[in-house]
Amino acid sequence: MADVQKASTCCGKSAECVCAKQATCSCGKQSALHCTCSKASSENAVEGARCSCRARPAGQCTCDRASSENQKPAGSTCACGSRPADGCTCEKAKDGGYNPSENETDFTTKK
Repeated sequence: MADVQKASTCCGKSAECVCAKQATCSCGKQSALHCTCSKASSENAVEGARCSCRARPAGQCTCDRASSENQKPAGSTCACGSRPADGCTCEKAKDGGYNPSENETDFTTKK
């Protein structure tokens, strides 16, 4: 099995991104980036600054860290959005292409 690179800004101490597993679509219980409601077209394609788990837009986090993640950062910020300077999560981040769900398998729809 190939090594999975965890985003440098992702929460959790293991290779697994805990917040990405907790993040949900704003309009329901579906996992973030797997929305099925009317907002699916916009919520399943996150661009620009994102939460640390990169599954939701910055300031719209839905995991356990929402209260701290959704605060406007104090001090210097990343050039691409509303994140701290050392925690850039947009396309300009050195690992900005990281998608926390690209290595997931959806067993809920498999028979």
